[in-house]
Amino acid sequence: MTDAMSRRTFLAKSCAAGAAAAAAATTANAQSPRHHQQRKKLAIVTTVWRFGTHAQHMGDRFLVGYPQCGQWHEPGLEVVSLYVDQTPDDDQSRQRAEEFGFKIYPSIAAALRRGGDQLAVDAVLIIGEHGDYPRNELGQVLYPRYKLFRQVADVFRTEGRSTPVFNDKHLSWKWEWAREMVDTSRELGFPLLAGSSLPVTWRMPAVEMPLGAEPEEMMCVAFGGIDSYDFHALEVIQCMAERRRGGETGVAWVEALRGEAVWRAADAGSWQAGGWDPRLFEACLCRSQTLSSPRTGFGHRKPLRDDLPRLAADPVAYRFEYTDGAKATMLLMNGLVRDFTFAARLRGDDQPLSALFYLPPNPNVAYSAELMSKVEQMFLSGSAPWPVERTLLTSGVLAAAMKSLGSGQKRIETPHLAVRYQPPRASQFAQAAEAG
Repeated sequence: MTDAMSRRTFLAKSCAAGAAAAAAATTANAQSPRHHQQRKKLAIVTTVWRFGTHAQHMGDRFLVGYPQCGQWHEPGLEVVSLYVDQTPDDDQSRQRAEEFGFKIYPSIAAALRRGGDQLAVDAVLIIGEHGDYPRNELGQVLYPRYKLFRQVADVFRTEGRSTPVFNDKHLSWKWEWAREMVDTSRELGFPLLAGSSLPVTWRMPAVEMPLGAEPEEMMCVAFGGIDSYDFHALEVIQCMAERRRGGETGVAWVEALRGEAVWRAADAGSWQAGGWDPRLFEACLCRSQTLSSPRTGFGHRKPLRDDLPRLAADPVAYRFEYTDGAKATMLLMNGLVRDFTFAARLRGDDQPLSALFYLPPNPNVAYSAELMSKVEQMFLSGSAPWPVERTLLTSGVLAAAMKSLGSGQKRIETPHLAVRYQPPRASQFAQAAEAG
C-alpha cells in the first residue's frame, strides 16, 4: 500500500469515528437540521453561563455548531429552553436567549415543560460547573449537580416519561448522591451519560489500552486544583483501566498524599514500598509538551529528583488499588507540567504504554466539541456511548481522595466502590489530525 493510500485510509477511518454524532443526526433527522421543526428539542440546566464556563463551551456547540473533520457540523437539536441558577454581571444567558430565540425559565420544571403542563423537550443537558458556591471542610465545592438532577428526575417521575440526560463532570461531590443518580436513571429508564472531555480528546500517539490487557500499574501526571482537575486526571486513568482483562471490578482503597509526603512516596521507588514505579513517572514526563526545565536557557532538560520540589511546590498524589489488584497513581504537579499524560506497565511488556491526552488551546477548546459530539450522539440515538458507571467510579474515587486528604492523608477503604461494568469496545477518542 502506498503512503498516500495509507494516509487516506487513516483519515477516512478517523473522521468516520470523529463524526459519529453527525451521522447520528443525519439518521435521526431525515431532514436537514436547518429545518427547526425536524430538530429535537434540548433543554439546558446550568449553574452559570458566562464566557469561558462549561455552559458557554458546551451550550454554544448546540447553538452555533462545531467543527468535525474539516466541516462545520450543525447539531440535530435545537436549544428551546434554559434554567440558569446564577446570573452575575458578566452573564451571557440573556444575550444568548435573545439572539437564538429560546426562553429562560424560573425553574427547572418550567424549562422542561417550556411553560406548559407536560414534558416538552427531547433531551436535557445539565452543567453544574462554575459559579459562586461554597466549599465544605474537605475542600469540595458544593456544586448543586445532584439538586439539579433531582429536579429533572422529579419531572420525569411525575410525567411518567423521560428523555436522555447528560451530566457534566462528576456526578456529585457526595458518593451516596452519585449512586442515587445512577440508580434513578435505571429506575426511570432514561439514558444517563456523564464525565469529562479527557477520554474523548486527541492522544499523542493515538494509542489505546488493548481490550483485555493486563495493566499492573498505571499513572496520570496532570496539573490543576483538587476537586477540579484531579477529576479529569482520574478519568484519564479510568478510560484506560476499564479496558483491562475482565472489565471493571471497582476500587478497594484510596490514599491521598500532599506536599512532602508525595516526595517521600516518590523516593520509596515502588508501589510495594508506598510509592510508584519511577519508569511510569518518567514516561509521563517524556510525553508532556509543557515540561518545565530545571535550568534556564534550555527547552527540554530532564529534571533531577532535587529539582522536583522547586518546580512543583505543592504536589498531590492519589494512590488507589482496584479490587482485582491493578494499581494506579494520579499526580497533580503544578509548576512541573501543564497537561495530562498517561503511562501504564502491562504484564509481559518491557516498555510502558504512554500518551499525551492533548487539549487544544483556548478560546476554542476543541476537546469540548469532541465531548458534545458524543453527547449529541446519545441525545439522538437514545444510547449512551459508554457506561455511566465509569463516571460513577471516578466520582467515588475523588470523594474518597478528598476524605483522605481531610483526615490526615489516611488510607480509605472503599468497599462501596465495587462498581462493575464492561467498557465499550471502541475507545472513541478523537484520532483525525484536525485539532489545530
